Order: sequence, then C-alpha cells, then structure tokens
Amino acid sequence: METHGRDTILSSRQSTATRRRIILFPLPFQGHINPMLQLANILHNQGFEITIIHAEYNSPIHSNYPHFTFKSISDRFFELATKADAGVILQYLNRSCEDPFRDCLTGLLAEYGEGSVSCLITDAGFHFTQAVADSVKLPRMVLRTSSLGCVLAYVALPFSSESGYFNLTKEDSNYETSVPEFPLMKVKDIVKMTNNPESMGEFVSDMLHQMKASSGIIWNAFKELEERALETISHDFSIPSFTLGPFHKYFPASSSSLIEQDRSVLSWLDNQAPKSVIYISFGSVALITESEFQEVAHGLANIGLPFLWVVRPGIVPGSQWLEALPEKFLESVGDGGRIVKWAPQQDVLAHPATGCFWTHCGWNSTLESICEGVPMVCSPCFVDQPVNARYVSDVWKIGVFLEDSFDRVGIKKAIKRVMMDKEGEEIRERITSLKEKVNLSLEEGGSSHQSLKGLVDYILSF
Repeated sequence: METHGRDTILSSRQSTATRRRIILFPLPFQGHINPMLQLANILHNQGFEITIIHAEYNSPIHSNYPHFTFKSISDRFFELATKADAGVILQYLNRSCEDPFRDCLTGLLAEYGEGSVSCLITDAGFHFTQAVADSVKLPRMVLRTSSLGCVLAYVALPFSSESGYFNLTKEDSNYETSVPEFPLMKVKDIVKMTNNPESMGEFVSDMLHQMKASSGIIWNAFKELEERALETISHDFSIPSFTLGPFHKYFPASSSSLIEQDRSVLSWLDNQAPKSVIYISFGSVALITESEFQEVAHGLANIGLPFLWVVRPGIVPGSQWLEALPEKFLESVGDGGRIVKWAPQQDVLAHPATGCFWTHCGWNSTLESICEGVPMVCSPCFVDQPVNARYVSDVWKIGVFLEDSFDRVGIKKAIKRVMMDKEGEEIRERITSLKEKVNLSLEEGGSSHQSLKGLVDYILSF
C-alpha cells in the first residue's frame, strides 16, 4: 500500500516544533480514536511532543505508541444504558467527562510549565472542552472525523420531532421524498440518523456552536473531493479549515484497531482472481437483526462470487457469532467465502483481488475505499452514514445505495450492478480517478501536503 508524507515536510519546522507539546482528546469510539491517533502520529513527525487524554472506555493500546504520553480519565460509561441513541450517548459523555478532563488538563499544564503546550486538539464531538480551554487560556482546535458534507447536512437538517420527519414509516407517502432543507437526503435517510431527534439536535447544536468558537478545524478529508463544501464551511464558520487527509495514507497500514485482526485472510485473497471478491464489513458499532443477517447470507450465496465477510461478535443482538447463519450455509459456499471476526481493512481494500466493498459508509471506511479505488455498495445504519452514502451514490457516483435495507433480491441486484454491469465499469473509472487525486494531494505541493504545512505553521503561531 502506497504511503505519503513521512519525510516530505520534516524541514526547519521540525526543529522549531521540537519540545512544543500538543494535547489531544478523542471520543472513545474506534471511528474517532483511529483518526485522532493517526493525526497525533502526523504531528509527532513534525517534531511535536504528544499527550493523549482518553476516556477509560475503549482505551487505546498504549504499548502501540511508546512515543506518546497517555492520561486516562473517568467517563462513567458503564452507567449508561447500552441501547441509548447516539445523541444521548454523546451528550452523556460531554457531562460525565467534564470535571475529570478539567482536572487532568489543569494538572498537565502545571506539570509541563507555562508556554510548553501549543494547543489542545479535541474531537469536535467533545464540545464541552471549548469552555475548559478558554478557562485556562489554551487554544483549542477540533478534529472533525466526518466528511465536510456531513457538517453541511447537520447545519441544515431539523433534528426535532416537530419537523414531522422522524415519526414517518415506509407506509407514509413522503418516506421516499427529498428533504427540502437538504435535498440530497431523502426522508427515509434522516429517519435512520437517530431514534431520538431531540437529543441528537441538542448535541449537533452544541457541537456546531463550539466548532465555530474554536481556533480552527482539522478534517480527515482532501480538498479535491469536497471543494464546494469546503468553500461553504470556510465562509460560514470564519475560522481556518485544514483538509490534510486521508490521515491513514501518511503511514503503512494502521495498527490502531481496538479489535484483533485476522490477517490470514490476506493469503486467502492471494488465491482469488483480480477484482473478484466482495468485501463486507459494517464497522465496529452497527447492529443488524437476525433476519437481516440471514438476508445478507442468502444474498451472498445467490450472487455466486467469492466473498470476505466480517461478522463482528455481537453484531446480531443476542447472538455470540455465527449461530444465526442459514442452515448449511458454510458448507454450501465452501472455500468461496470467508467469514472472520475482524479484518485488516486497509490491506484488504488494497489487495488486487478485492472488487467491491459492501459497507456501512462510516467515514473512515469510505475514505479507505476511495484511496484504494474500490467501488462501494452502501448500507448506512445511523448518524452520519446515510449522508456519506448519498454522497457516494448520488454526488460522486462511486457506489450503489442499497435502498431498501437488507433483502436478498435487492442485495444481489446491487452487487451485480457494481461487479458485473456496465454501470460498475463506469463507477470503477470514477473512483480510480479519485484515487489518483488522493495520491496527488499528498505529494509535495499537493493540497493535503500544503494544508499540513499550513497547520504546523498555524499551531506554531499560538
């Protein structure tokens, strides 16, 4: 897998940055921890010392980062209902982490000494940290781990029961119509985003307000993919934005996964024909019903192509792992299919045998697929994923949206469109072009390369 940027900007900036420290604070979910740790590595390569404050829940593996200092704080995550909506969880963490974070940050600043810490970088979702940073007169930048388009959607969409959208079902006539406030999205898309629109609306409002109050926004994105969105956000937010992604391309395949990867799949892929394998993974958080799980299995069996399916233990509530598979499914597919608990996704997507990625459209997965030129089948689950899926299918046209949830007939049709039809060839051409633009953006003089230089200079100006 091609990597960029490791040595390209290690100029006089590095000596200037040496012994200046940055404190980072990620949200405790894999899709947020991974890009924050990748950003920390990028900044460490520029000469900054790194301290990571993190919640106890989903703690990073400290031994993987001996060059960082880690400080753990209490989050009381165990007190939260396991099936709470995303908005409820995020607002809870903003309350439960506030006092422990303030105490930790204050202690670190006293320990390091005046002027030794350049800035604080927190996940944008930890919106309470702006007030804490202001109280200790420390500049706060935010890392937004979504697409820029997602933020535009969050600005526009009415997260409220009064909007009338969130109580609609498939039987309602408006379910398939576009949302006037953000026409790219359909009503059925935003219904997926949250089960508690009030809590989600409160979180989004708080996050956006404190993003605007911050000293700048760092995006795990590249300019060429979302140039219009970047122009809009730069105008509306009136603070600097730095699009220096994709972060994972600065280094070899990341080892920041919180789940053990089954690397034996790579030798299995070695025995498959080029672009023949369907890779399926719905991320580290999403849940599906037993019925949906079985429809996925039947759809894969019916298409008759080799597949690599990541089935995370517990993805079907009440199931340990594979008990819900249709009877004799494994025997029927034989060596034509592999099922694993977790896979080294970046390596899988970079493998020549991988022809299609059936994904939940989390932003990290979407970016990784673009970076390797792998077309997508989109099955978004919640929060920002429906927004990403609409951009993939309707704006960038580099994938197919599986419109009607998990149905074996629809699954077969969607995969066939990508893997066998003329449409799939056109999709592959478009995403291959984007892959080339990613690589150019990371080369010296490219947009991401320049954005990183700008970020380093900006931090040193504090």
